[in-house]
Amino acid sequence: MVIQAIKKQLQHLHASDIKGVGQLVTQATMNVTRIAEGVHQSVWSSLGMPGGNEPGRTRGLTGLVYRSIYTVTQVVGNGIDLVLEKQQPLLESLDKGKPETPERVAVLSALNGVMGDRLVANNNQFAIPMTFYYQRKALDWEALPSMPEATNKVLLMIHGLCMNDIQWCTEHDDGEVDHGRLLSSALGYTPVYLRYNSGLHISDNGRQLADQLERLVESWPIPIEEMTIVAHSMGGLLTRSAAYYGKQQALRWPALMKSIVFLGTPHHGAPLERAGNKLDVVLGCTPYTSPFSRLSKLRSSGITDLRYGHIVDEDWQGADRFEDKADGRQVVPLPEGIACYTVAATTATKRSLLAERLIGDGLVPLRSALGLHDWDERNLAFSDTSQQIFYQMNHMELLSRPEVTHQMMEWLAIRCRR
Repeated sequence: MVIQAIKKQLQHLHASDIKGVGQLVTQATMNVTRIAEGVHQSVWSSLGMPGGNEPGRTRGLTGLVYRSIYTVTQVVGNGIDLVLEKQQPLLESLDKGKPETPERVAVLSALNGVMGDRLVANNNQFAIPMTFYYQRKALDWEALPSMPEATNKVLLMIHGLCMNDIQWCTEHDDGEVDHGRLLSSALGYTPVYLRYNSGLHISDNGRQLADQLERLVESWPIPIEEMTIVAHSMGGLLTRSAAYYGKQQALRWPALMKSIVFLGTPHHGAPLERAGNKLDVVLGCTPYTSPFSRLSKLRSSGITDLRYGHIVDEDWQGADRFEDKADGRQVVPLPEGIACYTVAATTATKRSLLAERLIGDGLVPLRSALGLHDWDERNLAFSDTSQQIFYQMNHMELLSRPEVTHQMMEWLAIRCRR
């Protein structure tokens, strides 16, 4: 039984993964050692012993020992990395023809969501590049002009934090639900799915998506007359960011964008990220726990952007993203000239103050998903007919419930008839 379980897990691994795993092990060793040194120095400080040149660092013989560990770890890590770099072509050849399993994609997507910015900074092969997918395959830009089934209406599906394009296909009551496929079949869209590194700053991804959409418009086999986006969770913030930069750069595609549907998007942030930020403060209150704040600070830029819903560079540039501070976002309204709809969910049975501000769908408060804010200038102008609340539904069920599909179908069908 155990052997079979191990074999099942190994089928999702690739021979070429060893290089990326080696880099992660080296980084983990360095971080654990820094935490240990921080605790060590906290004890010394309580006895009146001075520390090193930097906070949380030791000095003297103790400091020499820790510096030696860092040096040896880095040298060994770099050496292994160099050896594996030379063997990478061979390792990749061993992976040729090996299928990309949903389980593997799910793990890599979660890893990118948690530490995707670090993967990019360290040039780790596990960093996910932004890619469009069609029929479960990466969009081939060279073959795109000869895509006979392409229509002049494109539906782009954008996933949320730690997720991927495959997870739009879900199960409900023993049946398969895929909002993109169902909407496209009924309304004549060609469905395209986005996969991206959700650990990067939302504004970085937004700018990149704006450029990718422009390329899609230029490369599509026939002139695109209409584009629609359905975005789940963080994907909605990414969409708003892309629309902002697309207009700022005077790109062509924003004029083709007719509709955007937001599913459980934390327009004004999510409490769980704010809780993570509070954890930084709590752990930093005493010298003995402050070294462990490094653990909470390993979360990615994408995650910290969710604290208040950052979508432009000015929201985070020049500031410590782990600092406990008030909401200082730029005011960015919904994009003009585009029909915007929002679906919010709550696990509560009816609407109430508690349901709106605390319960929500388990991850996103109701008010945040509806774009409501205590400051009038931050309120997003969703009309009464452009918003829908589903009760006794959680954040992930927004991907699988048929009633969500039906609501989007109703909105987009009306839009298509205009």
